[in-house]
Amino acid sequence: MSLKAFHILFIIASIALAFGFGAWALNSYYHDGPRNHLVWGALSVAVGIGLLFYGRYVLKKLKKISYL
Repeated sequence: MSLKAFHILFIIASIALAFGFGAWALNSYYHDGPRNHLVWGALSVAVGIGLLFYGRYVLKKLKKISYL
């Protein structure tokens, strides 16, 4: 596995983790959880969105490099 393929795989896993944790934290807040769950949920969703843009940037930048 090339460094490019590993990097893209790691970005995808990080996006899934960020959105998953954000969904859990926001769900916990809406079911009478502590207020800091709202903050952590919003921050996680923001990080997930940022990682989406970063992933797009990486794909454009490494377009000419092979996955192998």
